[in-house]
Amino acid sequence: MQKQSIFLVGPMGAGKSTVGRFLAERLGYEFIDSDHEIEERTGVTIPMIFDIEGETGFRQREMTVIDELTQRPNIVLATGGGVVLAEDNRRALRSRGFVIYLRSSVESLVQRTKNDRNRPLLQTDDPEKVIRQILEARDPLYMEIADLVIETQQVSVFRVVKHIHEALEAQGIVS
Repeated sequence: MQKQSIFLVGPMGAGKSTVGRFLAERLGYEFIDSDHEIEERTGVTIPMIFDIEGETGFRQREMTVIDELTQRPNIVLATGGGVVLAEDNRRALRSRGFVIYLRSSVESLVQRTKNDRNRPLLQTDDPEKVIRQILEARDPLYMEIADLVIETQQVSVFRVVKHIHEALEAQGIVS
């Protein structure tokens, strides 16, 4: 059986990093967070990249990192919420691994991100409106590349990881 890398996509606050860390541990894979990788390479935070280079500059950096990381074997990769905006990223994710869309309600996402200052797109008077707009635009893109869709609201991280692991076993992705 060919082991496959697992790529987690979904909006900010859906649990990609948390679920990814536990899933990687359970599978014996390396865990990588693409946003943390960008911060390590640049030596600055994502909000600072947004301030200096704008979203366009950040997306360019993200594309380079995604292209490299998706070529690594046996990893669980937590991607940034906007990774699906670039066709190149969608193609890389879709063709190089098993894509899991962690889906969550707007209410859940608002709750999970309300005190997080590291989310440049939510530094606004109406973060709920922004989350709704983001989901409206990105949900079809997440769905387009997803091999598996997992709902993450009202479920513990451990239950989500267990559910993903069972689905991966059932499909012969992992043993």
